[in-house]
Amino acid sequence: MYLNAACRNCRTLTTYLMIAAGVCLAGCDRQSTTAVPVQNSGQATPTPVQEPIERSDSKIRFVEIAERSGVRFTYRNGEEADRASMLESFGGGVALFDYDANGHIDLFFPGGGEFGPGDTIRGHSPALFSNSGEGQFSETSLPAGVSSAPFYSLGTAVGDFDADGLGDLLVTGYSGLLLFHNKGDGTFEEVAQTAGLTGQSFSTSAAWGDVNNDGVLDVYVTTYVNWSFENHPYCHGPEANKREVCNPRDFDPLPDVLYLGNGDGTFRDATQEAGLVSGGKGLGVLLADIDLDGDLDAYVANDTTPNFLYRNDGRGHLSELGITNGAALSEFGTSDGSMGVDLADFNLDGLPDLWVTNYEMESLGLYRNEGDFMFQHVSRAMGLRAVGMKFIAFGTVFFDMDRDGDEDVFVTNGHVYRYPVGSQRKQHALLFDNENGKRLKNIAADAGPYFAEPHLGRGAAIGDLDNDGDPDLVISHTNDPVAVLSNESENQHHWISLRLIGTRSHRDAVGAVVRLVTNQGEQIRLVKGGTSYLSACDNRLFFGLGSTAVVERVSVQWPAGSTQVLTDIPVDQFVTILEDPSGHRE
Repeated sequence: MYLNAACRNCRTLTTYLMIAAGVCLAGCDRQSTTAVPVQNSGQATPTPVQEPIERSDSKIRFVEIAERSGVRFTYRNGEEADRASMLESFGGGVALFDYDANGHIDLFFPGGGEFGPGDTIRGHSPALFSNSGEGQFSETSLPAGVSSAPFYSLGTAVGDFDADGLGDLLVTGYSGLLLFHNKGDGTFEEVAQTAGLTGQSFSTSAAWGDVNNDGVLDVYVTTYVNWSFENHPYCHGPEANKREVCNPRDFDPLPDVLYLGNGDGTFRDATQEAGLVSGGKGLGVLLADIDLDGDLDAYVANDTTPNFLYRNDGRGHLSELGITNGAALSEFGTSDGSMGVDLADFNLDGLPDLWVTNYEMESLGLYRNEGDFMFQHVSRAMGLRAVGMKFIAFGTVFFDMDRDGDEDVFVTNGHVYRYPVGSQRKQHALLFDNENGKRLKNIAADAGPYFAEPHLGRGAAIGDLDNDGDPDLVISHTNDPVAVLSNESENQHHWISLRLIGTRSHRDAVGAVVRLVTNQGEQIRLVKGGTSYLSACDNRLFFGLGSTAVVERVSVQWPAGSTQVLTDIPVDQFVTILEDPSGHRE
């Protein structure tokens, strides 16, 4: 049945479709300051040709509204202490989720940290902003109980680990994890130690998902290198009296960690049991059903080491196949300095493709899915070299910004060095228009004033903040205020947004595969855990529909194994789909 409700700031009537029996979601490959060995192929990487940034006649427009909407927050990295710490390179992430269940997407930002006397490292408080639904946000960090800052924080991930319908927050950083349990009354309780998330490593990004298909949410945590003030070599800057942040190649990698949920709100370290390999310097991670076989696979962006591509055997054991299957290295067979990740069917062939952001003099990595878990590096053919090779890319998201039926790409950039040579510290963001899967064209120069100014960009996430039927952007900058970019693009295209709620599957439904059919063809979306860099996006699936007025068919392949089909759905609305608890298959 359809349950209609008025929405004060929607252009159209919001409809919630309730299905089921009666019931009703950097480090980088930096230019080295010390001598480092050549990795991998042994061949020199060709010097790329720099090409001018393109201009277009696009009607895509984003308007920066953070200050006027009440979102006033700055991530701090502590560089004023002049310690040239590895921690200064990373910046912070951002999470978009409806923590108070009022139908409006709220914002959370880790706070970073600072360096005190001697070798002390202190955390800065994170910030939580509640969305009123009237175009305004108010900070609720202190009353909500999320202002705790026992360590230098970096990233965040959202997952409903106790399946009570409320998103919980994981915070990563240097020497610890925080797990803020959402109590449902507008407040959170920090429970990491009692829940078993006791790791004290240098953690960066994280992704929630049910890896072993037992109906309980698990979490994959990427870790970086063994830097500490006890292992803090002096690295020279461009001048003798200027100390620079060191190269990640100067440090040994730390192993990623997989925590499996026990079903009682606690977790256990299952890293070895699941088959995770060592040797990566993890900065970004996503969990999704990459091979469309009904279980969660993983892709990890590693800094200066090959990226990991894990295939799940259906029982929670992960086999690392990145190099053999084509998604670990650059087009030249070398390791990139990889930071952010995402996944989408960019060329509309029904197979999800992998995307990773990289360091300067390295192309953005687009790996086309060739089927059977094999991938081909196609960045050059897709026109990505046209933006030049001076960008150091971090947060990134696929999203259909113009609602034309293909997914476009945003990338935020900024240097990791304090005194970069040959490029700027603050850099312009990139915005790629997907031209029907044939080419990705950078239209940032025409997309609004934000894109005209350089930034020290890091985390980025998408979500429909004003529930008006198009995705907006939120970006975290290092030592500068965060940006909230409202999508004010001009078009009359239709859309639909789907929120999935698992019953037999875990409630978050990470791993679900959705196929949507209209008279213009088929689109596919995957419910993903993680993605971007240190960040978490709105978990509603957004489809641009162009001129299509009716969705003919939506097919949902749930993680628990059933397939659910809806037909003849009106457009321009939000739809909630509840998994049929009977497990009926199509």
